Amino acid sequence: MNELEGWSASTTKTLLHRLIQKQAVAQHGGSRPFMYKPVVGEKESMAAAADDLFDHMCAMRAGSTIAGVIQSRELSRADIANLQAILAEKAKTAPEEVQCNCLPGDQTC
Repeated sequence: MNELEGWSASTTKTLLHRLIQKQAVAQHGGSRPFMYKPVVGEKESMAAAADDLFDHMCAMRAGSTIAGVIQSRELSRADIANLQAILAEKAKTAPEEVQCNCLPGDQTC
């Protein structure tokens, strides 16, 4: 990380320590140089980050946020076909309108 991001050694050590505490990374070997291995897979980590993002916004804004991400990213035809199938299935049971889940007095929708 030092060379890639320009971080100091202490910054890298702090990040690794926090990732170990969160059980996202495991340290192997008891002598230096320490070896680290991810405990959480990339797919699982990305899903958790996306869930965290949507957990911190009004449910009424999820659709427009997803649409914006889709518009701004390059997708393969297979990705698009998969999304279309998922949306067609969700449309069968979707409500007319998603209910706001903002905290009372903090509604921004």
